[in-house]
Amino acid sequence: MRTSTIGDVKVLLPDLEPDDLDTTTDLTGGLTEALVEGAAWHGSHLEDVSIRSSLLTGVDLSESTWEADSLYGCEIARTDFSGATLTGITIERSAITGSRFTGTRLTDVRLKDVLFDGCRFDYATLQRVTASGSVAFTDCTLTNGAWSSCRLPRVALRSCDLGGLELESCRLDGADLRGSRLQGVKTPLDNLSGVTLDEEQLPDLTQLTVAALALTVRND
Repeated sequence: MRTSTIGDVKVLLPDLEPDDLDTTTDLTGGLTEALVEGAAWHGSHLEDVSIRSSLLTGVDLSESTWEADSLYGCEIARTDFSGATLTGITIERSAITGSRFTGTRLTDVRLKDVLFDGCRFDYATLQRVTASGSVAFTDCTLTNGAWSSCRLPRVALRSCDLGGLELESCRLDGADLRGSRLQGVKTPLDNLSGVTLDEEQLPDLTQLTVAALALTVRND
């Protein structure tokens, strides 16, 4: 295992060697120590399917449905999850980079030691997503998404675009939002209780506060 440190968050990640993995595009019964490149699994229905210690690159999982079971010890790169529905799965000790989650629905998903780097979550819906260990989003696009009843304490959201993101009944206490764009975030202020910001984000926070409290600002 290797580690990646983002701010104060240290994420445990897999260290896979492609030469040690078995090449396949067959998802039947799940994957263990598999190397998958360019598989076309658009619209697949996955139920109780686990993927462990595997490397997936350039896979098409758009419009797919994945219910229950887990993703453990995996590296996923340039994979398309757009329009997919992920329900009741656990993602642990995994790195997901350069992947697309546009319009994806994640419900009752549990995260532990997960890194999302350079991913798109625009228009994605996260409901009751929880972090039970270190979780980081770096250089991700989270615009116009909707997060509700999520429990993501101490998550790192570094250098991400949060424009237009809606937060409802979420707990982000201790989250590190430094370097992220907050302009246009739609949320009651208590959803941001205890987060860490940098000075350059204070103007965005001021605008958010004015909108959240329906304040009138007048110069006369």
